[in-house]
Amino acid sequence: MAKEKPTKVMKLYNRVTRLPFGHKIFSMMVCRMAPYFGTIKPLITKLEPNFCECLIKKRNAVHNHIKTVHVIAICNGLEIAMGTMAEASIPSHLRWIPKGMSLDYTAKAGSDIRCTAKVLPEQWVPGDMLVEVTAYDNNDVVVVKGHIKLWISEKS
Repeated sequence: MAKEKPTKVMKLYNRVTRLPFGHKIFSMMVCRMAPYFGTIKPLITKLEPNFCECLIKKRNAVHNHIKTVHVIAICNGLEIAMGTMAEASIPSHLRWIPKGMSLDYTAKAGSDIRCTAKVLPEQWVPGDMLVEVTAYDNNDVVVVKGHIKLWISEKS
């Protein structure tokens, strides 16, 4: 079986992140494609096939009433990590759409938050696919964990 060529998103990431401030530039480009994500000002720090990591800075705009990072901001971070990972990973004959999200809030988010999304390469087949998503604080304590369900289908 021939190895799949890198996706447009993966090629763009590899090209842009070689530049000064490249991760910031790439993150801004992703937010231009999906503007709502700009509300959390994510920084995509690592992208490779089947894995993405992004950072959400703890700042007033993402605080809740107890001055921790609001869980919905974290959900947005997990979703941008998942979406970017999916666009960087999906085989060229397939497409995806989110179908649901199931998360557990496991600890207070009192610092910057690192959001990750990962799958195994063999998961890219038509049907439901669960993407493992996890959010960590600065001490690597899991603050949110769960999965985002995608519907994977053949391109027509």
